[in-house]
Amino acid sequence: MRIVRFAAKGKIRFGKLEGDTVHSFRGSPFAQFRRAGKTFPLDGNKYKLDEVKLLAPCLPSKIVCLGLNYRAHAEETKLPIPTVPLIFLKPSTAVVGSEDKIVLPRDAKRVDYEGELAVVIGMKAKDVSEDTRDYVLGYTCFNDVSDRHAQRDDGQWTRAKGYDTFAPTGPWIETDVQPDDLKLETYLNGELKQSARTSDLIFDVSKLVSFISGVMTLLPGDVIATGTPSGIGPLNAGDVVEVKIEGIGVLKNYVVRQ
Repeated sequence: MRIVRFAAKGKIRFGKLEGDTVHSFRGSPFAQFRRAGKTFPLDGNKYKLDEVKLLAPCLPSKIVCLGLNYRAHAEETKLPIPTVPLIFLKPSTAVVGSEDKIVLPRDAKRVDYEGELAVVIGMKAKDVSEDTRDYVLGYTCFNDVSDRHAQRDDGQWTRAKGYDTFAPTGPWIETDVQPDDLKLETYLNGELKQSARTSDLIFDVSKLVSFISGVMTLLPGDVIATGTPSGIGPLNAGDVVEVKIEGIGVLKNYVVRQ
């Protein structure tokens, strides 16, 4: 199932996308979730895809991101393989949806794309075991946009990662996909820049949900961005960046200068 959050006729709703038709839910899937793949009640309304505006598919209270979680990326950065997940946070105010703009800060010297697989939490999770299926609603595409100067030279990861629009997410939540061996690609202006499979993750989804929920309570709608593979690079005003994940879809954003 492809779960979408969308605007139509002046209202924001959740629904499921089937072909080019959106069937709206009666309420939020997060309020009704018990296990991934559950059928959510519909309210009887249907919309053509070209009649709605797709929004970021969830409103997370927090975005938990991973550093150095692909072996090839660790080799690219010449850093040792971590023994535990390296986590940091992005604020909810950084979230934008597919087809939205990434705004480069006025004084930023270099801002990079980082294509990633993201996990969307379906229900409250604290100290869960590595059998995390009951807690994951589904998966989506994510771009961990980063001000590289602030991150590397100033050591300010929160500032580097936390600007408004620096967490593109979408275009929907796919509930019927297995995350263990998906092809992930990032394109910049149509040119392939990143290509990897999630089987190269150092810590897989189950380990991440278990580890992170042991540190902090994960709430419905929270996002775990599982890390980026090798091939990161800079964004410039006028660029179009796309994160494409097998079995999920394409997250597309346009880059502008503040």
